[in-house]
Formats: sequence, C-alpha cells, structure tokens
Amino acid sequence: MKRLVIIPCYNEEKTVGAIAEAARPHADLCFVNDASTDQTGDRLHAISGIHIITHARRTHIPGAILDGMRFAADNGYDVAVTMDAGLSHDPKDLPRFFEHDGYDLVIGARRKTIGTPAHRKLISQCAARIVNYGLSDTWHDLKGPAFSDCTSGFRMYSKKALQTVLNASLASRSFGFHMETLAVIYTHGLSIQEIPVTYTFTNSSFNSAAVGDGLRVGIGLIRKKIDNG
Repeated sequence: MKRLVIIPCYNEEKTVGAIAEAARPHADLCFVNDASTDQTGDRLHAISGIHIITHARRTHIPGAILDGMRFAADNGYDVAVTMDAGLSHDPKDLPRFFEHDGYDLVIGARRKTIGTPAHRKLISQCAARIVNYGLSDTWHDLKGPAFSDCTSGFRMYSKKALQTVLNASLASRSFGFHMETLAVIYTHGLSIQEIPVTYTFTNSSFNSAAVGDGLRVGIGLIRKKIDNG
C-alpha cells in the first residue's frame, strides 16, 4: 500500500525537523509550506527524501491540504493522512490509521487532550453537534451519524475520498474545512471510522475568523437540510 502523510505548515521552523524524523518511517511525506515568513522553508530543504510544495502566498488550511491531496492523487497514493506540523498530533499514531485502511475516511478523534483550553473543547463539541444534526435524516434526529470529533485535522483519506473532496465545490476558508470535507464524504455514502488519538494543544492560529468559518459551514449544512425537506 502506497502511503502519504500531508503536513501543512506555516512558521513551524522549530518542529518540522522533528515531525519529519518521527513520521518518515511510516510513509512518504509531503510538506506544504504555506508562505511561511520564518526559516521553515530552509529547514524543509535541509531534510532529504521529502516532497515540498511551496506557496507564494497563504492559502490557509484548505489550500494547503488540497494541494497535498492533489499530489497524492496525481502520484497514485492509496491513502493520505493529514496532520499538524506543530506536533499537536503524535506520529506514533500513524500505524493505527493504516490498520483501518478499509475505510474511506478515518478520523483521529481527540479523546485525550493535553493542555487544551476549555473554550476550545466547547467549540469542538458544538461543531460536532451542528454537523451531526445537519447530516441527520429527520428534524427530530438530533444525533445524526454521531461523529464525536468533526473538526480534527488528523485524518486518513482513501483514494476514493481524496477524489471526492477534490471534485467537490468547497466554501470553507479555514478550520471549517474539516467539517465540510466530512460532510461531503458522508453524503457521498463513503465509509467513515473514528479512532481515538491524543491531542497536545500548542500555539495555534485558531481565532475568531476560524470560528466564523466553521459557523458558516454549519449554517450551510442546516440550510441544505431545509432545502431537502
């Protein structure tokens, strides 16, 4: 099985070396340098045996991940994992994703979190409720498919899931991307599984704009539910 790990990075000069060393034994690596202004680019080019995509301007999470997905699709990878460059996600969990390669989407659900502020946990919980309700079959079904973590970026996509996302018309511009791609894959009838992972909170670009993007995605799902009756 041909495996790729897609690692978007913005100003991660302190961690890209460590993440490459830890993830390299498990899969090929594709770093997407999203117009970093520090020494991230130099650090990446000093690492042998990795693929680097460099953006001249910031595209944020959606643009960086989608470029990595295109690389995976164009180069015949069977699965592609997306993970954080700042060591929020543990590369030791990668083999556990690959054990579930029979699914089209495997989500690393953050069952154990380290140092995560309470408000961040609350936002993730609210996002999960909105997505699940938006994907439910009836107005009375509040739980829907009951996904526990709809905003985790630690995921594995099959070939079919990659192509489904790449063919979709996506509206998200930030962290709402994870919610939207989950919804797209689910509504196309692809198989989805969650596995527990540990998440370590680090310095994050998550802000009010990211919350707004997620809210827009959630409202969009509810509107589709209304339109579909």
